[in-house]
Amino acid sequence: MRNKTGKYTISSKPILLTIFIVLVFILVIFVRSSYTPQTHQNPSISSDINVQSKPTTCPPVEHKLMSANKLPAATAETLVHYVTSNITPQQTYKEISVSLRVLNKKSPCNFLVFGLGYDSPMWATLNQGGRTVFLEEDKSWIQQIQGKFPTLESYHVVYDTKVNRASDLMEIGKREECKRVGDPRVSECELSLKRNLPDEVYDVEWDLIMVDAPTGYHDEAPGRMKAIYTAGLMGRNREEGETDVFVHDINRFVEDQFSKEFLCEGYLKEEEGRLRHFTIPSHRARLGRPFCPL
Repeated sequence: MRNKTGKYTISSKPILLTIFIVLVFILVIFVRSSYTPQTHQNPSISSDINVQSKPTTCPPVEHKLMSANKLPAATAETLVHYVTSNITPQQTYKEISVSLRVLNKKSPCNFLVFGLGYDSPMWATLNQGGRTVFLEEDKSWIQQIQGKFPTLESYHVVYDTKVNRASDLMEIGKREECKRVGDPRVSECELSLKRNLPDEVYDVEWDLIMVDAPTGYHDEAPGRMKAIYTAGLMGRNREEGETDVFVHDINRFVEDQFSKEFLCEGYLKEEEGRLRHFTIPSHRARLGRPFCPL
C-alpha cells in the first residue's frame, strides 16, 4: 500500500472528487434506508370510540429524524480526510472500481486486507456495516494510522520470508502438501501463514481478500508469497460459497507468478492496470475439486 519511500503518491483532485462522490452516494443510501415514515391513526376510527386517553408527549419529528440519520463517526472522519487531503491511494480509480463493484454486491461482508494505509478508511467505509480487518507488518505505521483513524481494526503480522527466496518457494508450492485444502494453521505447506495471524483472522470466512502487502519491491523485503498462497487457501477452505481475492502490483514477479500459480488463471475474473481479481470457490463444498481448474 506504500511506495518505495513508505509514503503515498500525490494524485490529482479529480480522483479525490470521485472518491468523495462515491462516499456521499453511500451516505445518501444510508440516510434513505434509515428513515421510516411515521404512521398515524385514522381519525374516523378513533372518533367512534368513547374512551378518553391520556395525552402523550413525543419528541418533535425533526429530532427523531436527526437521531435516526446521524452520520457514523468513522464515515464522517473518512469524508473529511479525503476532502481535505492531497494524499491518495496508489491504486488508480479504475483499479479501485474493480473492488468497488464486488463490494457493492456483497457488502456488508467480511473483508480482509493485507496492508494498512491512507486508503484503509475508504475500504472500511465502502464496506459499511460489515467487518473490515487490516494486517500490517510495521508496528510504528499501525500506531500512526490508528492515531488518525482509531476505529479501524488492524493487527500486526510478522513475515518470515524474503523476496530473494521467491523462486525456491514457488517450487515448494508445487509439492503435494501444498495442494491440500485445509485450515492454514495446520497446513504442512511452508507457504502457509500458520501462526502468523491472530485467531480472529483464521476463524472468519472472508468474502473479500485484498493482497496489497507486505513490502515486496526489493530482495530483502518479506514479499507477498505467503499472503497470496494463504488467501487462496482461505477461500478454498470455506464451507460454501466463494471468496473474491484481489492482488495489487502484478507488474512485479512475485505478485504476477504467485497469483497465477496459487489463485489459478482459471479463477481469474478481471485484470485492470496492476490489479487482478480472482474468484475462489469453496473446495469443501465439492470434494475432489482440483486445486486449480483443469
